Amino acid sequence: MDPRQVDLIRDSFVRVLLAPERAASLFYDRLFELAPDTRPLFRRDMADQGIRLVDALARIVTALTRFEEVRPELCRLAARHVGYGVQDYHYAVAGKALLHMVSELSDGALDPATRNAWLMAYAVVSDAMIDASREARALSSAA
Repeated sequence: MDPRQVDLIRDSFVRVLLAPERAASLFYDRLFELAPDTRPLFRRDMADQGIRLVDALARIVTALTRFEEVRPELCRLAARHVGYGVQDYHYAVAGKALLHMVSELSDGALDPATRNAWLMAYAVVSDAMIDASREARALSSAA
């Protein structure tokens, strides 16, 4: 990602930080609408889950220029997600929910450059997590 794309993501992410409860609600409402099979995967209080979502996104957005620093954390998160029942296709759905959240918080006016920057960043993150998920599944099936 180039510095301009990182700036676009960070600038738009400020809206998430200013309305974290709404951001989480937008994300999870869309996720459950697009993939109702994901709803049972969330056993904890959704307010707490929303805080965890926004915190995780903040760590990722902050480290966009230093992705390798957060990769181990993402891999551990992906391995935990396997235990919760998350499947690889859920990452694509979560990406759509994320873009919906950012777009709605931008009053539906997410410009193409910002949208593309989010798509690129999410592809890097989700690819790393999917790879880690597959490795975790392979290790658990070999045991």
